[in-house]
Formats: sequence, C-alpha cells, structure tokens
Amino acid sequence: MNGNEMSDGHEFMQSALHMLLRATQQHPDLAAQLQATLNVIPAFTWYASPSGALTFVNKQTADYLGLPNDDPLRFGLAAGATWDSHIPLLHPEDHHETRRVWSTCLRNGSAGEVSFRVRNAQGGYRWFLSRAEPLRASDGTLLYWVGVNLDIEELKQAEFYLAEAQRLTHTGSWVWNVVDRTAAHLSEEWYRIYGFNPAEGPPAWERRLERVHPQDRLKWRDTLERAIQEKADYNVDFRIVLPDGKVKWVHTEGHPVLTSSGDLVQFLGSSTDITERKETEQKLKDQEMELRQMLDLTPQYLGVLGADGSPIYANRASLDYLGMGLEEWRQRRGIGDEVHPDDAERVKTELERALSTGSTVEIEERVRKGDGSFRWILSRCSPVRDENGQITRLYLASADIDDRKRAEERLQQENAALREEIDKASMFEEIVGTSPALKAVLSHISKVAPSDSTVLITGETGTGKELVARAIHRRSARSSRPFVSVNCAAIPRDLMASELFGHERGAFTGAIQQRLGRFELADGGTIFLDEVGELLPDTQAALLRVLQEREFERVGGTQPIHVNVRIIAATNRALEEAVAIRTFRSDLFYRLNVFPIEVPPLRERKEDILMLVEYFGHRYATRAGKHLQSIDRRTLELLRSYEWPGNIRELQNVIERSVILSSDGVFSVDESWLSARPPMQVHREKALATFEVEAEPSSEREIIEEALAASRGRVSGPSGAAARLGVPPSTLDHRIKALRINKIKFKFLKSL
Repeated sequence: MNGNEMSDGHEFMQSALHMLLRATQQHPDLAAQLQATLNVIPAFTWYASPSGALTFVNKQTADYLGLPNDDPLRFGLAAGATWDSHIPLLHPEDHHETRRVWSTCLRNGSAGEVSFRVRNAQGGYRWFLSRAEPLRASDGTLLYWVGVNLDIEELKQAEFYLAEAQRLTHTGSWVWNVVDRTAAHLSEEWYRIYGFNPAEGPPAWERRLERVHPQDRLKWRDTLERAIQEKADYNVDFRIVLPDGKVKWVHTEGHPVLTSSGDLVQFLGSSTDITERKETEQKLKDQEMELRQMLDLTPQYLGVLGADGSPIYANRASLDYLGMGLEEWRQRRGIGDEVHPDDAERVKTELERALSTGSTVEIEERVRKGDGSFRWILSRCSPVRDENGQITRLYLASADIDDRKRAEERLQQENAALREEIDKASMFEEIVGTSPALKAVLSHISKVAPSDSTVLITGETGTGKELVARAIHRRSARSSRPFVSVNCAAIPRDLMASELFGHERGAFTGAIQQRLGRFELADGGTIFLDEVGELLPDTQAALLRVLQEREFERVGGTQPIHVNVRIIAATNRALEEAVAIRTFRSDLFYRLNVFPIEVPPLRERKEDILMLVEYFGHRYATRAGKHLQSIDRRTLELLRSYEWPGNIRELQNVIERSVILSSDGVFSVDESWLSARPPMQVHREKALATFEVEAEPSSEREIIEEALAASRGRVSGPSGAAARLGVPPSTLDHRIKALRINKIKFKFLKSL
C-alpha cells in the first residue's frame, strides 16, 4: 500500500468522523440514534472528556477489551478515569509515543493520530490506527474528544511482507522477442512468481497466456498489442492462476528495444508480485464502503464540500431529498437552483464567510425537494484545516426544521397574548393562607379542577381571582396546554370580538392580515375571561355559541372554527342584577355559573395576614438584597385591624414599601400609609357615615348618585364609586339596594 492510498484512507476516516461530530453537536436529541449507529461501525470508537478522561467506548471496542456487560464505559457513564489509567492495555513498546501524541492533543486542543497495539480479552495484541478529534461548541469551547480506531493489523502485516519483498527483491526481470514472442531472458524470481519450473526452460507463449486469469486476458493482450503497434512503454496489473489454483496479482512494466532503423525487436522489463498490496487495497475499500453505508443510514443530511465550495460527497438521505444521484450532484457548481431564490444570496454569503474565515456558521434556508416543494433546512457548516492551517473541506450537517418554522408564526401570535398576561412572578404566584374562608375556596378548586366544567369566580378587586383560575388550570388535565388570560375591561369594546375570535384579512380597516383570536390560541387549554360582565351583547351571543356548540367564526369570516377550550370567567360585579336589568344575557349567565367560586376579601381572612406578610416580605427582601429578622408587634395589630379595601393587592404594595424603607431588618408600617386618601374621598366617607346614622336619606342618596355619575355607574374597581367614597364595594352595594338607586342610568352619563 503506497502513501497516497494510506492518505486517502485517513482522509475518508476524517470525513466520516467530522460529519458524525457535527451531527451530534447540532442535534443532541439524536445522540442515542448516533450511539446506536456507532455501535455498528466497522471500527472501534470512543469518547473522552475535555480533560482526557475516557467516558465511553462502543460495543465493538468493549467486546474486544472483554469489558463486563454492565461496565460504565459501555453506556457513556464512566467518570474520573484518565487516559493514563488505560495505558496498560497498550503494548509496552507503544506507551511512550502514544502518551506523547495524546499529551500534545490535550495541550494544544488539536486533532492527533497515532498507531499502537492493544491487548484483547485473550491477551493477544493487534495494531490500530487511532485518530482523536476535538468537538467544540460554536463559541470555541472544547466539549469533548471523539476518537476512531481502525484495525490495521492486516495492513501492518502487509507492510511487513512488502518490506520483506523489497528486501528479497520479489521482482523478476525478463526479455522477450517481439517477432516470435519467445523469451530471451527470464530471471529466477520471474519463474517463482509465475510458478514455472526453471529446469524446464522458458515456457512457450501459449503457456504464459494460460496462466493469466481468464477475466484479465483481454486487457493483458490489448495492452501488449498497443505497445507493439506504438513501440511504446507499457504497464499493466493482472491476475495469474497457479497450477494449485492460487490467484496472484502481478504488475508488469515493459520497455521497447529498437534497432538503429527504428524497428521494434524486443521488450525488456520486470514483473512484481503485488498480491499483498491488492488485498490491502481491497480491505480498505471494503471498510470505506461500510463507512459510506453507515453514513447513508444516518438520519440527517450530510455533505462535504471542497475548499472552493465544489460538491464532493453527500449521503443517501441528502440525495433522496434532492431527487438526484451523487454524480449529478457533484456536477453542480456553487449554489444550485435547489436553494430558494430568496435565500440564495444569503446562503452564498454565509458559505463564503465560513471558507474565508474558517468559522462555523449555521444557515436556515429553504431547499427544494425532488418533487419541487420547498422545506426549511438548518445547516451547520464547519470548515476543517490541514496541518498547515489551510482549509481543505467544509462539512455540512443539516436537519429538516420545516415544522418548527411553520409553528413559529403561531408562537409569535401566542406571544402577543402571553405578553399581556399577568407576570407569574407577581402576587399571584401562590395561594397563601390557612383561614377557613380560604380553605373553602381551595376545596372547591380541588373538586372542580379535574372536570371540564365552566367556572364563574366572583370577588372584590385584588382578591386573587386570576390566581384561582390558574390553580384550576394547573390541577386539570389541560395543564400542559396554554392558559390564555383576557381582561375584558381593558380591551376596547369594539375590538373585543376580534380579540377573542380573531379576524380575516380585510375584515375591517387596519386588518392587513389574518389574526388568530384568543380562543384559537387557547385550543386544548383554558381561557380566563376576567371582568366578563363588561362584554357587549353581540359578544355575549358569540361567547354563548362557543359554550353551546364549541365553535365560532372569525370577524369577517364565513367558516366555523371548532375549538376545545375550557372557559373560566371572573367578575367583581353582581351579574344577577345585570341579568335583572337585561344588560347581561340570562342564558349566558347560567352557562357560566355552572360552578361558582367566591373569593373572600382580605377582611374576612385576617388570620392569613401574618403568613402573607412573611411570604411577600421574604420575596421583596430577597429581591432587594435584604433580610427581615422580625415583625413589629404594633404593625401586625395595625394590619389586622385595617379593613383592606384594596385586598391583597393593597397589602402587597404596603409590604413592598416597608421593605424598601427598612434598614434594621424589622418589618414595620406607618399608620398614615393605611389612611392616606384624597381629601374628597375622606370627606365623602365621613359624610356617608354621618348620613347612614343621622342624615336624611335624600342627602345620602345625593352623595351616592354623585359618585355613581362620576364613575358612570361602576361600583367596584380603582375608578368605581366605592373607591371614590372610600368604602368597601359590598357596603356601597348594600346602601344602593336600600335606597333603591338605579345605577344603570348613570352608565351613559358624562363624568362629573
């Protein structure tokens, strides 16, 4: 085997190794598949940590070494074992050179190659050619080493025999006459090679021809006749069949002998036994074929480009995708028409950058299949340099990402909804408390969560209605699907239908493209409709259809869309009153009110205040880099005596303020924080309290109607009449009912 053939074998081994390394680096989820593939490679492979600790050997290696079936090295679980601990497996004469090469690899972070003998389970030794390659992340960080050991025992034997053949001059010389084709001279070595008896004299032409293998006779004769006709040198490889049936490969070179007049009279030359070389070449070809088959079975698109970008190799998966053969693909130059026109220039630029800078690049591109359709492909392009630092190859490892790209549009639209949801790190991260009132709510959550029943959550502002909705979702069978929250009071009423059900392109001014609604985004999961009492009648009718038929139509659309969504609604309004005055559909109310849950206000669960203070205090202290050591007793009494009109949200704000101002690790609250209200609210609260006891009902009515007019009939909420008067919404609702005030009539009045 000559140097060029050895180099070709090494180059293909490097090509296969690099493509497998890049495939593993880009798609770690295929590691198990690739490991299974490595276990059938006709070579011995291994992995090592960046420090050189051997952590995995494939099945062929483990079986060769005689490792137990449960040995950690078989499963990539070995840890802590350095390469030196495995040196005893090598032949003593190979220790020094192996350690030198491996140390250089570890020191420089570069690939290395060395030959050594390894002891097998029976105690014998075989020669291996080992090559180790570093696998790096995109930022250059060394991840681990991957090595391939090729069994070169036969090659070493062949090298020995070839050396012996050269030493013993296993080449026979000869001279034969052209006219009668008789031998003028035959050396003893020639007789030995062809299996003739020197004592019998030179064999006749026909006998020599009979020794040539039947399948090679025509080639041998044509080569000879052409040399005679052209009076030129010739050389040819052919097989001969000895009398015992043994087949040999022979290389023959002939040189013409001419007279002074230019007539050809003789050929003189030599014949060499090249059987060992041919057998070694065939063995390497077989190994190369097995490696190519292994790469063809790899569930990725693999390819190799030359330093000039010319196609060299593509595995079967790539060629099947493109619908062409390897030779047809090789004939293409540069970026072919298989790349989408919109991506071609960008792909060309990225490939040129990889080849010019030697850096690894990742390219997302649309590539045409054999049937003419385009799919999105992610390609990782990794240049490889030779020992002189010159780029020799560009390895490509590609995967189909079409499904991912198609899902991105949906995810982008979902993100628009998710950005509007309440931050999960806010007060609604956990339900905190052990009061009887809260335990009743938790009991209801546990019972209704496993079902698909519609839930209506009621309670004052700031009590944590969305937290209850999320808890129901997390405990349901839909927990792995989306939870989409919609604040019906925060969205303009004329856009509510589009927000909930989506719209078609051109459905209204500004609808420049189709948009998915919140119900489609929540398909398979849960949708939470907060402040559901704010929906307009036409939107209420569409929502009723979803509850009854599980379908709806986009704004501007004509096709029904079916969804599988659980609906949880919430309100701080008295929907029964809205139904009574016909501002809320009774049929929708009964559909929503399948399982009602009322969240108690904080004033009805004051035994939870200490636990809430500890919970929120720890959160804000951690965020501010502080540590709360104790809670002021007077502060705790103050918090428990306060009515908390803003409920948990107000308590959360007070705690955050206290943590910010705290400097001694003691949690304390100033009483002024709890009573600070705008003067008008204090005046009206006192006036209302006075009128409840002393004033005439007509004066109390005027104060309440003034607040309702200013809030346009809204009782609860930050801008509601209750907040303006500084009284709990439930107290104001009670007085409105007692005075028989119609708050709906204020809904369409301009604010005072």
